[in-house]
Amino acid sequence: MIADAFTPAELEAGEALFRRPWRFVKSVPSLDVLPDPDRPEMAFAGRSNVGKSSLINALVNQRGLARTSNTPGRTQELNFFEPPGVALFMVDMPGYGFAEAPKTKVEQWTRLVKDYLRGRSTLARVFLLVDARHGLKSADRAVMALMDEAAVSYQAVLTKIDKIKPTELALVQQATQLELGQHAAAYPGLLATSSQTAAGIAELRVEIARLANL
Repeated sequence: MIADAFTPAELEAGEALFRRPWRFVKSVPSLDVLPDPDRPEMAFAGRSNVGKSSLINALVNQRGLARTSNTPGRTQELNFFEPPGVALFMVDMPGYGFAEAPKTKVEQWTRLVKDYLRGRSTLARVFLLVDARHGLKSADRAVMALMDEAAVSYQAVLTKIDKIKPTELALVQQATQLELGQHAAAYPGLLATSSQTAAGIAELRVEIARLANL
């Protein structure tokens, strides 16, 4: 999906939403301290070290809003962010799969992720981040199956596309789209992004603005 697929008005709405000074709201270690379900939420899910926090920082154009690390498993709670004046949450979720953390801690946040995905009534869409260098893995497929079962809409977003050659990217895109087409809850339209070059950032902003009815 490219920027030409959107109208100038849609692109401007996306840019305007992310020109706002987004702010951190709270970290949620368990479902009983979630914010009130009074607005749409867009969550970012993916394997550990897929680049969720970096992508959020690129979206909001703030280097340190979401904490980043080269160590898999740095994000261990649901982190909520909001733009002033707009009823909307973005949620940075703990990564699933491999992480450099105690096994019991990994199990705890994996359960938190799954319970949130199953039961949050205001969850408008999950952006499923997939490292373009590796494509979909078994851990991704398990989460996709969970979201299919729970009827949670999700959209795949390739990350780190600056790390591979265009010919390799085309193959990953084709394979990913083919597999997503077999899943009932998968939203059509694969996005390809890079936090380093800002490729695909404008398109992702538009998708979020659409979900917020802006």
